[in-house]
Amino acid sequence: MTKGLAYLIQPMPGETLAGVRRGGLDASGQPPQRLTAEGGEPLRCCLRDATAGEPLLLFGYAPPLPAGPYREVGPVFAHDADCPGPDRPTGYPPDWRGRPQVLRAYDRRGRIVGGRLHDGGDPERVIAELLADPAVDRLHSRNVVYGCFMFAVARPGA
Repeated sequence: MTKGLAYLIQPMPGETLAGVRRGGLDASGQPPQRLTAEGGEPLRCCLRDATAGEPLLLFGYAPPLPAGPYREVGPVFAHDADCPGPDRPTGYPPDWRGRPQVLRAYDRRGRIVGGRLHDGGDPERVIAELLADPAVDRLHSRNVVYGCFMFAVARPGA
């Protein structure tokens, strides 16, 4: 965490995963695909890369935002079985440090109000710069190549 700035890294909500794991449908109304990890798939439940052989789910996910034109559905990977979540409850995911990401900034209405590409070397600095804007309510980290949601960044109490 950057000095003077508090924020929370939020993986995909557990209740969303529980519903999909119980045989529910994804955000597009489709059943999840079950597959075996090849290794390296970014897991949205525990914020690390999958190890080859792990049972996974692949499904469409709409990150929490108010309904509106900026709400997107994209593919995500998660463990097929219950997962305890990230090893570290706070701070930037260590497995993803050094990985280029896009941080999209959203306001309270769920509209994009900015963003930044970062190389993963000092993501806390970029998070701090974006959250310094009082119009920014939350950030979404997105994969640079595929554009899919990785995790959210929120202010404490959000």
